[in-house]
Amino acid sequence: MKIRSASLAATFVLAVGAGACGGASRASVATSVAPAPGGGRAAKVSTVAPTGRFPFVAADVHFMTGMIAHHSQAVVMAGWAPSHGASKSLQALCERIVVGQGDEIKLMQTWLADRNLPVPEGKWRPMNMPGMESEMLMPGMLTDAEMAALDKARGKEFDRLFLIGMIKHHGGAISMVNDLNAAQGAAQDEVVFKFSTDVFADQTTEIERMTRMLNSLQGPPR
Repeated sequence: MKIRSASLAATFVLAVGAGACGGASRASVATSVAPAPGGGRAAKVSTVAPTGRFPFVAADVHFMTGMIAHHSQAVVMAGWAPSHGASKSLQALCERIVVGQGDEIKLMQTWLADRNLPVPEGKWRPMNMPGMESEMLMPGMLTDAEMAALDKARGKEFDRLFLIGMIKHHGGAISMVNDLNAAQGAAQDEVVFKFSTDVFADQTTEIERMTRMLNSLQGPPR
């Protein structure tokens, strides 16, 4: 994943500025205030709305870029289910995650590419790998130690750690949607709005399902 929070806002401003040079006749230009990714000071960001396209702000770019990294880790976690002895019910859930979030990664990459913005590769790598020191975890993502423990687990223990980890992971995605909606001018783009709404609905439902699975796995409270 390629998320550099310190430079993302600046990259976005430059990319938008380049698009604006195409002429006012093809785009309406507005100025809004959006929070800098990573919790920095709010900055004025010019948004460009080509004909037939809603404007977007830095918060939209941060959400789409960050969610690619977020989804890529979930796809790896879910992809381990068949080889790690997961139960049939968990394998069915994981298959849905791999297919659904894989397709959504492509959607987000296309959205960024269509706006001439940097496009993350969409493949999860451990944070301790050389060259990853400047990267950051998005909300709810598992640490390298948590991923290593999950990869080491088998059978019922894999099910347990996966459910605990993915409930946390999905909760982070919901937080990202809430942060997006709280940002001024964000989620006006039709694709961003529909995608973020789907993420909130789907992952809320899956949290409820995984919580029931985890409770069943652990047995009734003593």
